[in-house]
Amino acid sequence: MKTGTRGQLTRTAVMHRAAEEFDRHGYVDATLKNILDEVGVTKGGLYFHFTSKEQLARAVIDAGFTRLDQVCAERVNTQTSAAEALIEFTYALADDRRNDPMIAAAFRLVLEIGDYRGTAPHTVFDRWTTMCRDLLRRAVAEGDLRKDLDPDELALFLVQAAYGVRLHAVAPGHETLSAQQITVMWRMLLPGLTDPATGRYLCQFAARRTRPTDTATGSPHRTRRLPA
Repeated sequence: MKTGTRGQLTRTAVMHRAAEEFDRHGYVDATLKNILDEVGVTKGGLYFHFTSKEQLARAVIDAGFTRLDQVCAERVNTQTSAAEALIEFTYALADDRRNDPMIAAAFRLVLEIGDYRGTAPHTVFDRWTTMCRDLLRRAVAEGDLRKDLDPDELALFLVQAAYGVRLHAVAPGHETLSAQQITVMWRMLLPGLTDPATGRYLCQFAARRTRPTDTATGSPHRTRRLPA
């Protein structure tokens, strides 16, 4: 095996084990010893890739949110309208892959480290807010949302709300409530954001995110939107 390939495999193995450790114990209580013992890597091997525990944590943040960004993009790109894509985005941000250690660790780490970034100059919240704002502007242009709404204010609110729902779902007894809470959020918001007919359709679209999945595809049942 080539040295470069072996090094990449070692880095990947360390990051996956680190994500499990950070997700389970948090930043402060996670230990490099536990990570190294499980993977079978020496401290020298670790420090070849990561110079500190903090740098390793930031790499996990980057990897986790890159994975979540891919999930969000996949769900957004499957929709025919920006309003539907916006709704899908909030569900992905609040609920998707909560059992994925890399994503779960990324969320825990940004909260515990406190500066809300990985190694990138901009925070993940900046990226999410920008994506949300762009979808809102498109939805207004497509006629699904009111023209007088403020995309900047609403984008920030939606990101904060979806993130808050995800954090709340970590509490014991609330693990399965994140998708339902996003449905409640849209049911409360949509009457003030769009006309009654479109609002009813979008509320139904949102509600289908919390219904049983199709046994063949594993995806929520969807109903094609009919022309007005």
